[in-house]
Amino acid sequence: MRRTLFTAEHDAFRKLCHDFLSKEAAPRAQRWESQGIVDRDIWTAAGAQGLLAFDVPERFGGGGIRDFRYNAILGEEIVNTGTVGVGFPLHNDIVAPYLLDLCTEEQKERWLPGFARGEIITAIAMTEPGTGSDLQAIRTTARRDGDTYILNGSKTFITNGILSDLVIVVAKTDPGAGYKGISLLVVERGMPGFDRGRNLDKAGLKAQDTAEAFFSDVRVPARNLLGDEGMGFVYLMRNLPQERLSIAGAAVSVCERALALTMDYCRTRTAFGKPIGSFQASRFSLAEMATEVSVARVFVDRCIEALNADELTAPEAAGAKFWTTDLQCKVVDTCLQLHGGYGYMGEYEISRLWRDSRVQRLYGGTNEIMKEIVGRSMGF
Repeated sequence: MRRTLFTAEHDAFRKLCHDFLSKEAAPRAQRWESQGIVDRDIWTAAGAQGLLAFDVPERFGGGGIRDFRYNAILGEEIVNTGTVGVGFPLHNDIVAPYLLDLCTEEQKERWLPGFARGEIITAIAMTEPGTGSDLQAIRTTARRDGDTYILNGSKTFITNGILSDLVIVVAKTDPGAGYKGISLLVVERGMPGFDRGRNLDKAGLKAQDTAEAFFSDVRVPARNLLGDEGMGFVYLMRNLPQERLSIAGAAVSVCERALALTMDYCRTRTAFGKPIGSFQASRFSLAEMATEVSVARVFVDRCIEALNADELTAPEAAGAKFWTTDLQCKVVDTCLQLHGGYGYMGEYEISRLWRDSRVQRLYGGTNEIMKEIVGRSMGF
């Protein structure tokens, strides 16, 4: 089905993304998988090409356009070029709204130019070793002491955790106030007491650095408070729909990529003297996937329009996230099955897509939590 979401400007941007990633990232993707982290210079190269900070004002070096279609295009081309290790979506889709909406003018001048150039790589630290989707149960604390906060605690599963220069940390500034006691503090590379743990060994997404972080009496200047004290939980809830839509967009892109690879394989791989795609069982599987993926694409495109119009609700984003990521895991598994034994070999792209897909149902809030959000919105 023809997509009607994009203009000629978006099409030109897609070509820019595809050409850049194909030339600068794809040739290094296998090495990044092996080393567990991308080269830092890909960030500054992307910044120079305008692939970061689309919605940051031009006076700070950004594109000055708040239009999630650009974010979606970059995410799609990352999948299409097999360069999923680059953490640009976390930077653009998840962190950028916090900086744009909550930073003071002084903070913007300090951070946004480097953010746009790719010199300041960002991350957000929510999850803790004993706390996942229940953000109100975090144990990291930040006690005010004069013009600083003393930060103590630990975080895990931090995307861009090794490379990041600026980390938004979710902490309790008033442990007795429930969700009203949660605040956001910006911790910068080199602050005494801020230590990174392991670059975690994951089942998939091998090229993406995902790390632990430890905070031991880190003195964070009060000027690094993001927004108002005690409003952190509200800010998180406000920004999570865009994060979940970003995950949904990636899910559909992976479905489309896996389906395209599998259709090509089914045309060329033969069994009993004819292409395996000619067997009814294969055709039915391909037909079912093609239809479901088309439905998902239309749904996610409509969600992007709603986000741009400031109309996307939390339950809609949650539904998009759980439905598309469940579909993603179903599609890549079926596609691997159609590849037979070769699908399990690391040299085949479908094998990597299969490994990388499983986490989609976990981060951004587990799919069970997403269903709870939708269910509660229905009055149950």
